Amino acid sequence: MHYHGETEATRHTRRQFLKLSALFTAAGALPLLQMANVARAAEPDAPLRIGYLPITDATPLLVAHHNGLFEQQGLKVEKPRLFRSWAQIVEAFLAGQVNAVHLLSPMTVWARYGSKSPAKVVAWNHMSGSGLTVQPHIDRITDLGGTTVAIPFWYSLHNVVLQHLLRNNGLEPISEGEPGAGQVKLVVMAPSDMVPALANKQIAGYTVAEPFNANAEVLKVGKILRFTGDVWKDHACCVVLMHEQDLEQRPEWSQKVVNGIVQAQAWIQDNRAETARILSRDNPQKYTPHTYEALANVLEHERLDAALYQRSGAMVNTAWNQKRIDFQPYPFPSYTEELVRKLKTTLVSGQNNFLKDLDPAFVARDLVDDRYVKQAILAHGGAAAFGLPESFSRKETITA
Repeated sequence: MHYHGETEATRHTRRQFLKLSALFTAAGALPLLQMANVARAAEPDAPLRIGYLPITDATPLLVAHHNGLFEQQGLKVEKPRLFRSWAQIVEAFLAGQVNAVHLLSPMTVWARYGSKSPAKVVAWNHMSGSGLTVQPHIDRITDLGGTTVAIPFWYSLHNVVLQHLLRNNGLEPISEGEPGAGQVKLVVMAPSDMVPALANKQIAGYTVAEPFNANAEVLKVGKILRFTGDVWKDHACCVVLMHEQDLEQRPEWSQKVVNGIVQAQAWIQDNRAETARILSRDNPQKYTPHTYEALANVLEHERLDAALYQRSGAMVNTAWNQKRIDFQPYPFPSYTEELVRKLKTTLVSGQNNFLKDLDPAFVARDLVDDRYVKQAILAHGGAAAFGLPESFSRKETITA
């Protein structure tokens, strides 16, 4: 089924994409960065202001706020601000209206080297937590030939992993025109529009963060063809981004922010059901519009029907014993390096000339500031408490 016509939702998504493309250029970002400088000068001791999208990628930030972990660190913190699009959250971050956000990991590469935004990754928010959801009649990747699949953004791990799968199955990803039998057209779509588009058969599938894959299962309008964490083992999807100026000029404050995030990730490990309740629309804080059922299906290990997903092929690498979503905060350099290498061979629309000159090892050192998260982990039981190697290093595993 091709993606025919254009709805107001898709026009809105295109406008947001064009806006974001403009923000992620040096010229587009400059006015916002100037606004940020003015804001910092007026409020050098600004409280913690979190920006987030209503997806499970934001879980540690929201749990830390809900459980008062930032206040326990002695921080002043405002209620996290919910944004409806990546363009909105990036605009607010660049302008200094928020000072800690979760952002798609490839987007942080684009922000620092495309727009010259002085921002750094300080931690991972989570691992895995995404999937490729399709129409019920689609049973294998090759069935997607000649169809349209939605992605949340060109600079997303979802796009990187999807194109890896398509190419390994002899399919060519395209961004314009009608797809031929050996092609798959990719369209950018807001996550909230994906489930209705799948239900209306406007698209053959989508790849996105949870709980939008779980939502399709609960509503019985689609099925998960593959978990992205079954392709790239324990990959990051969203990471915590902070202003470089805060990291350099407010080191104690920055350490306390990261401490709260690390504490939240440790707490989540042992309180999965309660985490789902915190994030659900029934919680008085109204962090997200999602049902407890959909969130619990993602967050609670015992709800994962591994045998079912292994039979369907959504989970192939059974030895990985993967969880649908997991949490650990350390930003492995090997992941950042591999991400940069992958982005160089991934079809991305918009400004991408900066990618070809990026050195993966340099980006891993320059984009990421792991000083604070290392200290927070060591103060919270050490690497072993998070199932991490003492060396803080690993090898990336990506399969077909």
